[in-house]
Amino acid sequence: MFHKTSLRLTGLYLTIIMVISVCFSVTVYHLSTEELNHGFSRQQQLIDHLPSYGLGGNIRNQLMNQHERDVDEANNRIITRLVITNLLILMIGGILSYYLARSSLKPIEDAHEAQSRFTADASHELRTPLAAMQTEIEVALMKPRLKLSEAKEQLKSNLDEIGKLNQLTDRLLRLARLDHNGLNKEKIEIQKIINLAMTRLLPTAEVKHILIEAQNIQPLRVVGDETSLIELLMIILDNAIKYSPPKSQIELTVKKQLQHAVITINDHGIGIKDVDQGHIFDRFYRADSARNKNHLAGYGLGLAMAKSIVDHHAGQITVNSVFGQGSVFTVRLPLAT
Repeated sequence: MFHKTSLRLTGLYLTIIMVISVCFSVTVYHLSTEELNHGFSRQQQLIDHLPSYGLGGNIRNQLMNQHERDVDEANNRIITRLVITNLLILMIGGILSYYLARSSLKPIEDAHEAQSRFTADASHELRTPLAAMQTEIEVALMKPRLKLSEAKEQLKSNLDEIGKLNQLTDRLLRLARLDHNGLNKEKIEIQKIINLAMTRLLPTAEVKHILIEAQNIQPLRVVGDETSLIELLMIILDNAIKYSPPKSQIELTVKKQLQHAVITINDHGIGIKDVDQGHIFDRFYRADSARNKNHLAGYGLGLAMAKSIVDHHAGQITVNSVFGQGSVFTVRLPLAT
C-alpha cells in the first residue's frame, strides 16, 4: 500500500518539478531568441548603412546569410542545452522526489505498523485470559457433580483472569490518553513525587524485604503532571522490586545536570540482556518474551507507558544493564525555570 502511495507521490512531485522546469526553459528560450534577434537586427542595420562602394552586393549578402546561419545555430544550441538540462532535471528530480516521498510517508508507515502490532498484541493478550476462563468453565460444566469447593475455586480462578483483563484494559486506556490528551503541568518538587511513589510501593518492597534507599536527593523542581510523574517512578521502582532478589537494595538518586533533573534508580536484580535493552520500551515487549518463559506476570506495557510519560515531559529515559548483575534506569527531565 505504502509502496504504491510512494510512487504516486513521487509522480506528483516530479510533475510539479517538470512543469516548473519546462516553463522556465520556455521563458529562457524566448528571452534568448529575442536577444539574438535584437542583435541580428542591429547588425543588419549596420551592414545596410555601410557605404555601397566599400562592399560588393555579393559580400553583403554573404554576411547576411552567415549571420542568419549563426543565429539559427545559436537557437539550436539553446534548444539542445535546454533539452539536456530538462532530462537531467527529470532524472535527478525523480530520485529526489522518491526520496522525499519515502521520507514523508515513513512516519505514517511506522505509525501504521506500530498500530498494527499494537492491535495484534492487544488482541493476543485479551484472548489469553478469555481462553483460560472458557476452558476452565467448559471443564467444570463437563463434571456431572460439581462440588461447592470446586465451584468456589473455579470462580476464584475466573476472578483472577478478570483482574488481569481489568489491569490490561486500564493500561491500554491510560496509554491511549497519554497519546491523545495533554497533561496538566505545573511546577513540582522532585522530592514530593519520590516520597509519594516510595510510600505507595513500600508494602510491595516489604514483602521481599527489599530496601529502597533515597540518596543525594537535591531540592529540584520540574514542570509536569504530578500524577503521571508519580506513576513513572512507580513503574520503574515496581520493575526494580519485581526483578530483584529478596533482601536486596535499590538506590535512588537525584542530581542537577545542566538544565535537567537526573533521576537514577539502581537495582541489583537479574539485569537485562544486551539484545533486549533496545526493545524494553516497546509496547508488549515483555509479553512477547513471557510467552516463551512465563515466570513473571506482566504485559510489557509498564515501561512503554514510562517512556510515553517522559516523552510528554520533553525528557529522556535510558537504561544501562548488565545481565545477572542489575540495571540502572536514568530519567532526565527539564528543570522548571
